[in-house]
Amino acid sequence: MHSKLYIPARSATPPHTVDITPESAGWTESSLQVLELDDTGCAELATGDTEVMILPLAGGGTVDCGGENFELAPRASVFDGPSDMVYLGIGQRYVLTGSGRFAICGARATRRFPNRRVAAADVSVELRGAGNCSRQVHNFGTADVFEADSLIACEVITPGGNWSSYPAHKHDENTPTESELEEIYYFEIAPGPDGSRGFGYHRVYGTPERPIEVLEEVRTGDVVLVPHGYHGPSVAAPGYHMYYLNVMAGPGEERAWKIVDDPEHTWLRGTWADQAVDPRLPLHAPRGH
Repeated sequence: MHSKLYIPARSATPPHTVDITPESAGWTESSLQVLELDDTGCAELATGDTEVMILPLAGGGTVDCGGENFELAPRASVFDGPSDMVYLGIGQRYVLTGSGRFAICGARATRRFPNRRVAAADVSVELRGAGNCSRQVHNFGTADVFEADSLIACEVITPGGNWSSYPAHKHDENTPTESELEEIYYFEIAPGPDGSRGFGYHRVYGTPERPIEVLEEVRTGDVVLVPHGYHGPSVAAPGYHMYYLNVMAGPGEERAWKIVDDPEHTWLRGTWADQAVDPRLPLHAPRGH
């Protein structure tokens, strides 16, 4: 039996494949839409009280807002290196035109920041961890590299057989060492060489004071919500690379990603200094402007 925090692929109304609002998630801040547009289709949308980061998962297009036109250069898939990203602030109408699959990461906001584009070539690519905990992070919208009111977002690629979001960590209260953030994990899994459908697993567990229990097999298009608790590992089955898009926001005044590890497993970080990063990474070099 699936957890209510697991949202299966294509459970939204087309052209959406994912349509998570704060209300549907049962929280107050974070949202995610994934839209599929065919043959240069378009969607007329509004930001309302939400700031957004828009990026192509596969395909490309343009975003028209307030007389400005922003390009989203095509990428073949989420495993094709970083993508362009367009940020739009609150209180605006816009048109998304293109062909492919597009993610609209969102967070409730009160301050309006300027609309702008980040080119794929300017996205910081971080290789995090080591050994079979190696993963590749595309920091297009993290708090330390991009200015926004509340929204934090990034992409993570985990090579087949590796573990990421590990050691398990949490960010569910505002303290000097931790941020309260609601988090969305959106997954895509690379197919096998014969086109076989890949899979992975994702874990969320709580504390005695705030119990939560999630262990889900995930495939392309699936979502897991993390309202609180320790989350990780995200495990990529051998032979199948795993991608996930992280969308985070919280009610606190500080926009920051501060985490605490599960104290039982934090010692593992100390072992990485003596291990090499997985030689398969980076899976793709960053593309040009």
